[in-house]
Amino acid sequence: MRKRLGLVAAAFLSLLVSMLIVPAPAHAAVGLRVSGTRIMEANGNAFVIRGVSHAHTWFPTQTSSFAAIKALRANTVRVVLSGGRWPANSASDVANIVSLCRTNRLICVLENHDTTGYGEQSGAYTLDQAVTYWNSVRSALTGTEDFIVINIGNEPIGNNNAASWTSATTSAISRMRSLGFQHLLMVDAPNWGQDWQFTMRDNAQAVFNSDPQRNTVFSIHMYGVFDTAAEITAYLSAFQTAGLPLVIGEFGHDHSDGNPDEDTIMAQAQSRGLGYIGWSWSGNGGGVEYLDMVTNFNAASLTSWGQRIFNGANGIGTTSREATFFGGGGGDDTTAPTTPGTPSAADVTSSGARLTWSASTDSGGSGLAGYNVYREQGANDPLLGQSTTNSITLTGLSPATQYQVYVRARDGANNLSGNSPTTTFTTSPGGSGGGGCTAAGTVQTQWSNGYVVQPVTVTNSGTSAVSGWTVTFTLPSGHTVTGSWNATLTVSGQTVTARSLGYNGNLGPGGSTSFGFQAGRPNGNTATAGSYTCTAS
Repeated sequence: MRKRLGLVAAAFLSLLVSMLIVPAPAHAAVGLRVSGTRIMEANGNAFVIRGVSHAHTWFPTQTSSFAAIKALRANTVRVVLSGGRWPANSASDVANIVSLCRTNRLICVLENHDTTGYGEQSGAYTLDQAVTYWNSVRSALTGTEDFIVINIGNEPIGNNNAASWTSATTSAISRMRSLGFQHLLMVDAPNWGQDWQFTMRDNAQAVFNSDPQRNTVFSIHMYGVFDTAAEITAYLSAFQTAGLPLVIGEFGHDHSDGNPDEDTIMAQAQSRGLGYIGWSWSGNGGGVEYLDMVTNFNAASLTSWGQRIFNGANGIGTTSREATFFGGGGGDDTTAPTTPGTPSAADVTSSGARLTWSASTDSGGSGLAGYNVYREQGANDPLLGQSTTNSITLTGLSPATQYQVYVRARDGANNLSGNSPTTTFTTSPGGSGGGGCTAAGTVQTQWSNGYVVQPVTVTNSGTSAVSGWTVTFTLPSGHTVTGSWNATLTVSGQTVTARSLGYNGNLGPGGSTSFGFQAGRPNGNTATAGSYTCTAS
């Protein structure tokens, strides 16, 4: 999906005097609540959001993403829902999401995406309509105040008539409370979430005071408007000076409207004790595929953005702490798990291997959260993958290359064990000296704005066996991949790369296999089978 954002703002204005009023304390809030600039749990423990967004409404079958996001040490997931602008998420579906949140020990921010760009984007819903949706699923949310945050509406006003945000948001909060919702509420800024006209910043105190429970947190989305450290720090400082709660509800490492300064965003959030939620786990389209953190919802295939937000400086991996509601120590558990056993390598191919090791134990009370697998290369060992069990299949390795790997265990409080003993293995050389492949596709079916290409047949055209293949092709402008099978697909602009899976990479001379994909296209555009380039390994 394309996230449409505002233009870069002029210089930040000085704070209004009204924002300097110290906010009243929380009134009779239950569960998660705000106190000054901080989010607190019911027991008084401060909670700092470290999470990512997951586009559930467009990918409702990807429920394994909750466990995968947790395994990468996030303490929060922001879940995209719809009340009808897209296929609606019913009360039973929301109840399942709530169960997944609890099971995976994640604070969940549930957001209604229908409101995105209201007043500027056709089909967008009002905040009042969003409240009506929340009321329709209220049965699924009763009693969840300890771990569910309700983000009333995503980016509820575009760049037209941003001034209407204040009254619309105040009214939505008032109606949510009158309907009996006791949850911590989150409200997004106008200007497609970026508030470059400062409507939210300058009216936040009045909106906060309109909540009879004083239990609303403000959410700023930081994309191209926030491309300098000065703009980021000025905006965050405004809310902290005013004593008002703020989270960075969305941000990325790049965007079509400019290059956000993600390093400053993350560093400032950490130093100020502010929460952040990156956009987004997987499934982006419309030209912003680079915002995917993992490829095709595969947690073992982190993109560069995924590596940055999970494993980089001030990233989720080192700064996230599980909510004490789920038994997390809030940082109190300092006991590291035991060191895992020596990993053993099996099923070694030219591009991958399967590792297994004896499991760790944890006596610190947080429970094992997973394992990290590293390649031995000195002080900055690259992370090869993560696993919540004592095995993992590594992919994307180079042919005829020696790898030395070790494993570290991680518990729920993010304590890391010592390094396991290393193991060494060498990938096979692949199909050199006679390996080669060809690929050709067929349009199987098509409709007004989409089509299916199946099969794309991959054939070993060489004289020796191959253990893997990579197929590249280019889609016409405006066409997007919306689904695939029997291959791992990555997208960069209009260029698509399909890679073999563990079960269909090995092909003898003359042998063949196939994969397929579904694509979207502008109405009336021609469906295309494409022209394919195949490389064997």
